[in-house]
Amino acid sequence: MTVSLHIAGTPPPAIDVPAWAAKGFRPFFLLAGGFAALILPVWLLTLAGVVRPDGYLEPMIWHAHEMIFGYATAVIAGFLLTAVANWTGRETAIGTPLIVLAVLWLLGRIAFATAGVLPRELVAALDLAFLPALALVIGRAIIGTRNRRNYPVLAVVVALWLADLAIHLDVLGVAAGWRWRASLGAVDLVTLLVIFVAARIVPIFTRNATAVKTIRNIPALDWATVGAMALLTGVDVARPGWAAGSVLAGVTAVLALARSVPWGARRTAHQPLLWILHVGHAWVVVGLGLRAASALTVAVSTSSSVHALTVGAIGCTTLGMMARVSLGHSGRALVVRWPIVLAFGAITVAAIVRVLGPFWPAAYLPAVYVSGTLWTLAFATFVASYAAILMRPRADGRPG
Repeated sequence: MTVSLHIAGTPPPAIDVPAWAAKGFRPFFLLAGGFAALILPVWLLTLAGVVRPDGYLEPMIWHAHEMIFGYATAVIAGFLLTAVANWTGRETAIGTPLIVLAVLWLLGRIAFATAGVLPRELVAALDLAFLPALALVIGRAIIGTRNRRNYPVLAVVVALWLADLAIHLDVLGVAAGWRWRASLGAVDLVTLLVIFVAARIVPIFTRNATAVKTIRNIPALDWATVGAMALLTGVDVARPGWAAGSVLAGVTAVLALARSVPWGARRTAHQPLLWILHVGHAWVVVGLGLRAASALTVAVSTSSSVHALTVGAIGCTTLGMMARVSLGHSGRALVVRWPIVLAFGAITVAAIVRVLGPFWPAAYLPAVYVSGTLWTLAFATFVASYAAILMRPRADGRPG
């Protein structure tokens, strides 16, 4: 299951396409990294009472919304616009169409930043425009080539848009009570996508890099894990807080752990581009395990579970994938320099600190500030290290 993004027979981009718009990962990884490095300081200042964001959403929901529908969707867009072209043999968006998609994403972020002076309906319309456009672009390739094995990817993008729509309908007074439900459902959806994609890339990347032929994935366990997570997502949306959700979380955690056993994680200690992906998947297990444990004892906070999935699973996986894809598909060697290794360490420690914080109430707020600072440093380092790579032509002279 390779995610190499070379497309045999695909025409090269037009000569007037700027390098940063020659492939989906380029603008969206740059936007994602920059946004991640900026939004956490704003959140920390909000917690400190220094600033108050937009007023369209209450601060906690605003934070959740912008981390999922701002940061995570930018990474998802960059990855899928690039990967779907390889999976289907049909180009998705380059040049002007890609720039339009990036502008739509930016308009959503600008809408939230200026929500205090915009009509609420306009804020909703601007924020809701991006994901349908992304779904249309990748859907044309996936459905047009009858690439059925990737229909779940398209379904997740559509479901994310529906979650975003539910949040806005709540704000606009059309469907009350959906803000938290849809926000947590969106976290589940991104976790589901991490689980789905990890099965394709982590074992094969590890086997190719280590030449250990026993490293493999187990399709039955992969699909069982995806199915259990999809069911959990449905339960969380339909009946949040239902005891069955905690049971499903525990089952999914066990399945995710079992399927990762033959992935060869122990062989990746000296290869940062590999171990960060294994760490990201391990956080899925931890996060879902904590979710199950929180139903059994008040000593385990649901906040720890949520942030194991967000800072840990989503943060580590997306940072690792952005670093790897940006190198491999700009014609560069899959070798990271020490600042990025430190960034991987920073995001990992950020997750540990944020997950452990609720266990010691007196240290909770300091833990949030330390975790947020480490997150910011990790993504600022990514932007500083990768901006030139993302904005310049491929090193090997090929298109893309």
